[in-house]
Amino acid sequence: MGVSVPRRATARRGRRFVWGLVTWFATLAVTLAGLLVFTFALGETSPADPALHLVGDHASDATYQAARRSLGLDQPVATRFVAYVDRVLHGDLGTSWATGDSVAADIARVFPATLELSTVALAIGTIVGLTLAVLSALRPGGTLDAVVRIVSLIGYSVPIFWLGLLMLLLFYARLHWAAGPGQLDDLIAYTIDRPTGSALFDTWLSGQPGALTDALKHMILPALVLAVHVLAGIARLTRAALLAELDKDYVVAARARGAGRLRIILCHALPNVSGVVVTVVALGYTTLLEGAIFTETVFAWPGIGRYMSTAVFAADMPAILGGTLAIGTAFVTVNAVADLIVRRLDPRVRA
Repeated sequence: MGVSVPRRATARRGRRFVWGLVTWFATLAVTLAGLLVFTFALGETSPADPALHLVGDHASDATYQAARRSLGLDQPVATRFVAYVDRVLHGDLGTSWATGDSVAADIARVFPATLELSTVALAIGTIVGLTLAVLSALRPGGTLDAVVRIVSLIGYSVPIFWLGLLMLLLFYARLHWAAGPGQLDDLIAYTIDRPTGSALFDTWLSGQPGALTDALKHMILPALVLAVHVLAGIARLTRAALLAELDKDYVVAARARGAGRLRIILCHALPNVSGVVVTVVALGYTTLLEGAIFTETVFAWPGIGRYMSTAVFAADMPAILGGTLAIGTAFVTVNAVADLIVRRLDPRVRA
């Protein structure tokens, strides 16, 4: 007997799934390899000399050459690249010239603060952005739609560092409605344990009265600054996707059956553009990691953004390269996971 049609269809779907998974892993591996090449090239072309930093400006030429040999700088480029990849794969990102500590340990210490701030900002930006997109799609061309488009334009146009300074001046210095820079007040920061590096989790675990409230007060301004840019992108692109979806035949059929516009948007159009929403949210998350460099500097937030800005001003190449690799890996991982989710949600992508 021949193979039944359902079995053949199942086999084809299985092969497509396996091939898609292989392609996904291959793309992820190639992208990460490209990131390693980029960071290695950045270090090789940097004017900062690790050997000179090690021995100092007044060392003899013999001492300088010995330092180069000890660091492997006298080896061919290919050999140095293989050694660099091997160190990275073993978690060795070098030693910070500024702190004297392991760069990997420094990043592990500061990254949770950035992850926490970015996640809170993303949650705010996604909720507000989707709400504005739905409200805008209800009455395209109306007053609310115009307001949403203006808000989106402003959110994209205003520099993050300028908005952060403005909000600090207004809500902290003038109105005293929000807490100042930093994650926590000094009194609380020095009296609680910090096992996770996350202000919200650590203050909650500490059980100290008022600690969690203080963490929330310090987080609200930087989170809102980051969320403005994210919600602008989510609102603008989701609005465009919803309006395109509302012109399709199934929407006309739903209207003929008496469904209201809000019900059509929430129950039909929005689920059908979920792939677009996931992609935009993922892009927003990577944008938050990029914007964290400016926001954390303005708000003295002890995350990887502030760590990177300090490293740049100190010409701390191991910290710069390690931070670039960490942020780049986060970019690649978030986008790769988003791609998997979109493949799951959208049959057209799986095909």
